Amino acid sequence: MTTNWNMRDLFIIKGLYAITPDMADLNTLIHKTKLAIEGGAFMVQYRSKIQDRDVKMQQCAAILRLCREYGVPCIINDDVEMCRILKADGVHLGVNDDNITEVRLILGEDAIIGSSCYNQLSRAKQAEKEGANYVAFGAVFPTPTKPNAPRATLELLSEAKREIHIPIVAIGGITVNNAHDVIETGIDAIAVITSLYEAKSIKETAETFLKMFH
Repeated sequence: MTTNWNMRDLFIIKGLYAITPDMADLNTLIHKTKLAIEGGAFMVQYRSKIQDRDVKMQQCAAILRLCREYGVPCIINDDVEMCRILKADGVHLGVNDDNITEVRLILGEDAIIGSSCYNQLSRAKQAEKEGANYVAFGAVFPTPTKPNAPRATLELLSEAKREIHIPIVAIGGITVNNAHDVIETGIDAIAVITSLYEAKSIKETAETFLKMFH
């Protein structure tokens, strides 16, 4: 398995994008992520607000190994340096992170770089201009992960789909009960944390999300 993805040939941003929750127990985290991948997640983002950097490095390295086994890209939330050290496939950047152009210079042309655009179409257009591989809008619905997140409407997603020419990911409070409305806007992928990782059957839930894209 190569450590870099040739974006143009191998990798399509489409379907279910799994994002890891904060979880102290590594074995549980690995097991649940494995089920999400087996259910069809096309990419995994390691996202953790755990303060201990050694723990994060250990968890992320383990998730990355798992993703390599399945041939699925693994990107890291916020942490460009961790991505560089572990040779992960890319990063997801928020409003307070480094700019895309600088990150591209550090991580190289093959890195997958995503950008959080919240409910701001102008931010998405700027990210596209700077060379992001995808943009994420949300929260689409109220979410326990980020209770105070700005809300991105379904109308905004539809508008973004008309005006943005790179893949669009919707995130925030997406469940099997409301995902259909989100997917109907034409966006490319949904990013899910809670309703995937806390599902009774993670694999079946992932498969259910995926079926909605067909």
